[in-house]
Amino acid sequence: MHSSKFCLNIAGDTPSSNRLFDAIASHCVPVIISDDIELPFEDVLDYSEFCIFVRTSDAVREKFLINLVRSIKKDDWTRMWQKLKEVENFFEFQYPSKEGDAVQMIWKAVARKAPAIRLKVNKFRRFSRFGTPKDGVLRKIPSPSNFW
Repeated sequence: MHSSKFCLNIAGDTPSSNRLFDAIASHCVPVIISDDIELPFEDVLDYSEFCIFVRTSDAVREKFLINLVRSIKKDDWTRMWQKLKEVENFFEFQYPSKEGDAVQMIWKAVARKAPAIRLKVNKFRRFSRFGTPKDGVLRKIPSPSNFW
């Protein structure tokens, strides 16, 4: 991978795989073949700056991938390669954790999602004191005492 310019990241039986992270660590521009891949930190990282996305239906077309890769200009590849070097720390776990590493990125992602979860919980609780006709009892969502 270290000597490759492009690395295939083919969809498997799970939403994501280690292939993407191996490609990033190797500074090999990922060619992601998937229609529904789940990418970490996509709310803050623009993967199109350092990855190439290919629809599954296009990838199976004869010579599509090879023509696509060959059509990428050296300047474009260099720009993506530089961006890979900039973002690789976001995917590295370090002990102790350092600013901008994977652990910090995960905690920041959780912090960004917490308000949306709180909103859903609060909306659910609007009518919870009345119970539901189906179960006839008060439903309560358990949450840790230090969650809020």
